[in-house]
Amino acid sequence: MYGKYAKEREQVYMKRQDYISWDEYFMGVSMLSGMRSKDPNTQVGACIVSQDNKILSMGYNGFPKGCSDDEFPWAREGENTLDTKYPFVTHSELNAILNYRGGSLEGAKIYVSLFPCNECAKAIIQAGIKTIVYDSDKYADSPTTKASKRMLDAAGVRYYKYQRTGREICLNV
Repeated sequence: MYGKYAKEREQVYMKRQDYISWDEYFMGVSMLSGMRSKDPNTQVGACIVSQDNKILSMGYNGFPKGCSDDEFPWAREGENTLDTKYPFVTHSELNAILNYRGGSLEGAKIYVSLFPCNECAKAIIQAGIKTIVYDSDKYADSPTTKASKRMLDAAGVRYYKYQRTGREICLNV
């Protein structure tokens, strides 16, 4: 009788095996952050994490504080650059870095839904972030992404593609 009870008790106290990994968790937070973007074409999110897996900051692509989403262009193309979003939008990585109020980001990891451009790579390097986990690299052949990778390599910043697990995570809010 005692053996049966011990076995039943053992099963009750076994931990779950289907919990999400740190990469799934933080990439999920990054993607959720990107859903805050009002950009009609590209929603990018970023999540900065400490070496001991604590979320330090998050960001998404959008206009700087005080610049109305209704008064600046969201267009990808225009007669001149000022008719497009590009000179005005702050990228998710830079937003996450600027949103951090806790001091140094030295040694941190950043999860991003899109590989960082050259301007964000500069900010990542300067902030001391040492690892980038990215989901998409759809602009890999662009000069800005090539420049980004060249700087990241020179600065010793590690980057790797997030390996999708196929797990579906659904939020009913």
